Amino acid sequence: MPDTPSTADEPSGVIAGVVEKYADHLIDFRRDIHAHPELAWGESRTTQKVLEALADTDWHLKAVVGGGIIAELGTGERRVALRADLDALPVEDLTKDPWTSTVPGVAHACGHDVHTAGLVGAALALDEVNARGLLPGRVRLLFQPAEEIMPGGALHLIQAGALDDVHHVFGLHCDPSLDVGRLGLREGPLTGAADSLFVRVGGKGGHTSRPHLTEDLTFALGKLITELPAILSRRLDPRAGVSVVWGMVQAGSAPNVIPGRGQLSGTVRMLDAVAWADAEHLVRTLVGQIVAPYGVSAEVTYQRGVPPVVNDVDATAILAGAIERVLGVHGHVSTSQSLGGEDFGWYLDRIPGSMARLGTRTPGGPTFDLHQGNLRIDERSTGIAARVLAEAAVASLTA
Repeated sequence: MPDTPSTADEPSGVIAGVVEKYADHLIDFRRDIHAHPELAWGESRTTQKVLEALADTDWHLKAVVGGGIIAELGTGERRVALRADLDALPVEDLTKDPWTSTVPGVAHACGHDVHTAGLVGAALALDEVNARGLLPGRVRLLFQPAEEIMPGGALHLIQAGALDDVHHVFGLHCDPSLDVGRLGLREGPLTGAADSLFVRVGGKGGHTSRPHLTEDLTFALGKLITELPAILSRRLDPRAGVSVVWGMVQAGSAPNVIPGRGQLSGTVRMLDAVAWADAEHLVRTLVGQIVAPYGVSAEVTYQRGVPPVVNDVDATAILAGAIERVLGVHGHVSTSQSLGGEDFGWYLDRIPGSMARLGTRTPGGPTFDLHQGNLRIDERSTGIAARVLAEAAVASLTA
């Protein structure tokens, strides 16, 4: 992995030196968090470990009531924010590493332990940059709870003032399909808006030999399953990339009985913020219209989740420059759009910023998937995350 030379009296040199000094410490920190994962809104131990890791620095640390940490360093008018998420998933850890999860049914299967350790490393590096009088403004750290549940803990930190007077915000997300030493960048939409949809239908049941005397809700459910995605694709701009996928359908208990109630649930995803603003009203209207001919009732529960992550052009250029200073000109590659939800989108809904995908795959090794209990990461990615975030902060303050 190439590195751009820098001197010890420049911010880049200071950042590189500090991260190298704490390399083993950051790996141990990440392993400790991995071994003690905590679910959304319950990240008390993880929060305490972050506070302890930064206790001897000049960061002004504030534990936010309800979860999370907001930290501040530096002086001046310009302010940039760096974000990491703290929570784990309700997934069984299958890795069997010495630092495997000690909490049954809970694991850091999305890499948030790497995000948190990387931001701690960036904080240590920026603390030294500031101590040497080389920090050209203010940096704010956002250690965020509850990314894994909708609508996400980003809103909680925003309400606590996380983005007040901030001009840029940056974040990284683990990508086990990218080799360590590479980061994926994309201007514009990176991830999709993600909403949850639940429909409960009811009607007069009866015998399958006499459907004309019933309100055949099973047939109506079938129509919903196929027609709602089809109609949405014609009512919303196709460039929005709208996707409705059903994950659960329940109705009936016998082959010759038309049931009196049923339900289905799934997700509604898209890449466009304008289409997202219209989606809920349109879905509610269409559900009613689709089931109306069959005489059944439909109760819709639509939970708006997170907006799309839309990377700002200028902020993405700053992040690209930071990656190049750490890894060279080949350190970043173009990455594709995803319909996965990420509540970093709430920050970018308010101020410019950018998120990059952090390569965590060992070159030549297996490709894992996120949200799976067998996820393993190449631990060199932790130090890379620390350096890239610190470099992005300094670059943003001087842009």
